[in-house]
Amino acid sequence: MALSDAAIRAAKPRERQFKLNDEKGLLLIVRPTGGKLWRLKYRFAGKEQQFTIGTYPEIGLKEARERRDAARALLAQGKDPSAEKKREKVAAAISAGNTFKLVAEEHIAKRQREGAASATIAKAQWHLARLEKLHNRPIAEIEAFEVLDVLRKLETRGNLEAARQIRAFASRVFRYGVATTRCKADPAALLVGALIAPKVKNHAAITDPKEVGELLRAIDGYEGQPSTHYVT
Repeated sequence: MALSDAAIRAAKPRERQFKLNDEKGLLLIVRPTGGKLWRLKYRFAGKEQQFTIGTYPEIGLKEARERRDAARALLAQGKDPSAEKKREKVAAAISAGNTFKLVAEEHIAKRQREGAASATIAKAQWHLARLEKLHNRPIAEIEAFEVLDVLRKLETRGNLEAARQIRAFASRVFRYGVATTRCKADPAALLVGALIAPKVKNHAAITDPKEVGELLRAIDGYEGQPSTHYVT
């Protein structure tokens, strides 16, 4: 006989746990503590097994039946619902450990170990902070429009060069994700032609010999960042 919401609510705990049967293998376990647990009894590979659906009232009768039917559909395909549930948990755990932020931080740490300048690392961290909306997204699930949404907001504020640099940074992270098997593609690479190109500002050249000499003396006397001094 099929269960009803009224019958479930009326079920009181006993000294020992007992079960209330619904239809098609669905049953409700009533524990001595008062807790109620949905389970599905089924046969797979000739053996009787049980599949835990969830607790009541978090999962009501209607949803429990829907989950039962989904599990029975897997059985019809020759799949074990319990094994499929375990696979889903593993996949979810892997996805949670492969968020865009975690992969990006790993990539930045790799560059730091390779000897990248502190200014380069700081800029990469700044770029990552601007991509906050993507931080907790599994990197394998991110699509191009999600990256574009972040970049468009920078463009609307007039930060055209920042948008260009952040797209390039995101692309490096995705490529690192591909190389380390955390994702299969680089969606940021698709956005190269979607961004507004910053206008190049040309600076006037120094042609006066006296001013050229002053510039060279200024370069020789520069005592700032060693990396800048090296470039000059």
